[in-house]
Amino acid sequence: NGSEFANLNVHRIDIYYAHPYSAWERATNERHNGLIRRLIPKGTAIKELSFSQIERVQNWCNTLPRKILGYRQPAELFFREIERLTYELQPS
Repeated sequence: NGSEFANLNVHRIDIYYAHPYSAWERATNERHNGLIRRLIPKGTAIKELSFSQIERVQNWCNTLPRKILGYRQPAELFFREIERLTYELQPS
């Protein structure tokens, strides 16, 4: 709940904060942590990992089909959204 979120209400963005020690309020985040822990054991310092190791985990997570996304890949949906926004923002 840092100050980086203080001005988001100016943009009419709803903000929801999870309570400390309430993992059930952060289900998607906890799911991703579990996926990452399949490849990076708990207790491993990130600074001990090479860029290519981190990139491998990132690519694996972003290309893993997810039930919540209708078994589509997060990367696929992200790039579709970028294409949609690019098309919408092009001058007429």
